[in-house]
Amino acid sequence: MRLNSFQRSALATTIATYLLIAVGGLVRASGAGLGCPDWPRCFDRWIPPLTADGVPPTIDPALFNFAKAWTEYLNRLLGVLVGFLILAALILAIRHYRRSPRVLWPTVAAFVLVGFEGWLGGQVVRSMLKPMVLTAHLVVALIIVSLLLYATVSAFFPPDGPRVPLPPRRRWLGRVAIAVGLLVLLQVGVGALVRGEVQLLAEAGLPRGAWIGQLGLVDLAHRNLAIVAAASVVGLARLAHVWVPPDAWLRGAANVGVILVGLQVAAGLSLVSIDFPRSMQVVHLWLAALLLGALTVVAMLAYRLDPRLRSIDPTDPA
Repeated sequence: MRLNSFQRSALATTIATYLLIAVGGLVRASGAGLGCPDWPRCFDRWIPPLTADGVPPTIDPALFNFAKAWTEYLNRLLGVLVGFLILAALILAIRHYRRSPRVLWPTVAAFVLVGFEGWLGGQVVRSMLKPMVLTAHLVVALIIVSLLLYATVSAFFPPDGPRVPLPPRRRWLGRVAIAVGLLVLLQVGVGALVRGEVQLLAEAGLPRGAWIGQLGLVDLAHRNLAIVAAASVVGLARLAHVWVPPDAWLRGAANVGVILVGLQVAAGLSLVSIDFPRSMQVVHLWLAALLLGALTVVAMLAYRLDPRLRSIDPTDPA
């Protein structure tokens, strides 16, 4: 199948946004969030220095760390690139899909939110990595990538919606997928708060092995929500197999969700059992982003039918 310009652009932008989320996780796990102590410049320069000798006199050179400064700087550059990619996708959406609300408006919303996300990035630095600000920064990034997926999937179907009526149970499956996605988004937000508390404990000099015992209610909420979210994803996949006629794409996306939630649980357990290794922190976050994406795709596919279908009984409960 040959992709049109918007489809190619939307896919590239979505992939780049997922990469940005992973790099953002790496920045946080490596402690490079304040690698650049100012915003939008880095050590009051558009390109950070290579040594402490290049730090301007207005900034304490003791703050300079080459690895952390350049890790954070590359994260910012990737964020700028994603912003331009979303702008390009928006231009193509206006040009080719201005009469398709399911493609146009999610792309518009993603473009507006990426500007807000850039502003939030500055607030992260100015707040000295305050957990609530970091959590908002992550949640907005996940909303942006979900909107991009929404627009991308919609672009592969007729712009005027399904050519045949949707069965009631298929519509209900879409609603359940949205509810489960919101639950997972809440779980990720609580997880980000846990990570913020862990950062505070680390800065206080508490050994890694003692972190779990000091996290309190926020960690308890995160664990309980993880159980509910995992069960909900598995239940959604079961409904995708029971409620609708055979649909390889829909069932496949639901199955991917189950696989991702299993990997996510394993990653979470490894964080606890081996004292929060930095690499697994990044994996844990990225799996959460991919899981939310899989649920977004399930919801979108549930509300769309294969355009090759010509007839289906809208009263069919299956």
